[in-house]
Amino acid sequence: MDGSNTGKIINDPIFGFINIPHGLLLDIVEHPLMQRLTRIRQLGLTSMVYPSAQHTRFQHSLGAYHLMSEAIATLTQKGVFIFDSEAEAAGAAILMHDIGHGPFSHVLERTLISGISHEEISLLLMEQVNREMNGRLNLALKIFKDEYPKKYLHQLISSQLDMDRLDYLRRDSFFTGVTEGNIGCDRIIKMLNVSGDRLVIDSKGLYTIENYLMSRRLMYWQVYLHKTTVASEKVLVNALLRAKSLARRGVDLFATPALRHFLYNNVDAATFRHDPEAQRHYALLDDNDVWSSLKAWTSCSDKVLATLSADIVNRTLFKTELTDTPATPARIADIIAAIAARYCISRDDAACLTSHGEIRKDMYDATHDRITMLYPNGMEKDISEASEIFNIAMLSRKIRKYYLCYQR
Repeated sequence: MDGSNTGKIINDPIFGFINIPHGLLLDIVEHPLMQRLTRIRQLGLTSMVYPSAQHTRFQHSLGAYHLMSEAIATLTQKGVFIFDSEAEAAGAAILMHDIGHGPFSHVLERTLISGISHEEISLLLMEQVNREMNGRLNLALKIFKDEYPKKYLHQLISSQLDMDRLDYLRRDSFFTGVTEGNIGCDRIIKMLNVSGDRLVIDSKGLYTIENYLMSRRLMYWQVYLHKTTVASEKVLVNALLRAKSLARRGVDLFATPALRHFLYNNVDAATFRHDPEAQRHYALLDDNDVWSSLKAWTSCSDKVLATLSADIVNRTLFKTELTDTPATPARIADIIAAIAARYCISRDDAACLTSHGEIRKDMYDATHDRITMLYPNGMEKDISEASEIFNIAMLSRKIRKYYLCYQR
């Protein structure tokens, strides 16, 4: 990160030089809550499948900010009037959109904290930073919460074609080496326009959007929902749930102070919202807390926690079966019984060495968040109507697969 009279210049492997101007935006980048994202990998345990996927949430946030700057410039060139204060606020909002992310992607939301999403935590932390900055983020928060009259500014942060998605698809494709996900960010941004206060795509960008939707589908099933990634997450989830169960029983486990708070206290949504201690410990929590604790737990006296922790540390992951129909209760019971016999543990404990459920991904939902094509005559069409290769049934098809994971 190099300094200059106009701000900081960051050399990014995806987009080249990213300029962060002095003032509010640089203050955000240098804030400890943003710097925490340098210690959280963007793709969690996906590196178990793609070893080069070591990039961070911080890198992604900078990339999304860069794309926001490009999008604002494109819209301005097309006659969309955007005040400098609005451009800065939209940049601040996209910079901080992931500030509430916990370690290992969404794992914490299902284990150590209940009933609250990383999006809501991001908002709480943004409000905290805003108080520290004496209200300088007021406009950014309005845009982030979709409470600002110019709705397209919020869509640049959260929609089918937001800057968050454009960056993570391009960045994750680059770092995993899955070239099928390499979308044309520049082309998509150049095709952006505004009609009726909503983001639209100029009709000549149709083929680019078709490619984007296909690339997104491929990235989900080849990267984000890859069966080994699923297996890795299930091992980690079960390890954290086992540790929390032992903590409830009064077992003294090694854990860093930040992680210990969530193991030994029941933190739900209401607690998190109103407990400064929970928020303080969360702001200190990153991947290192979990890795350090897992390494210590490999020698834990509890056989289940020791096995699960060693599985992750040594990459001995659950065997995973992906099917079109759920596993039968009899099949699951047989696997649990076999694990109980092999490890000389109870069936309840053996159940901790298994996981089963459903994974799903909707490719496109025209009823929820449309991609609208704008034609030179002013006519507008949804992508599902404009495309020659997609039809509504195919675009809207909900893909579901069922997984069964278990100790090898």
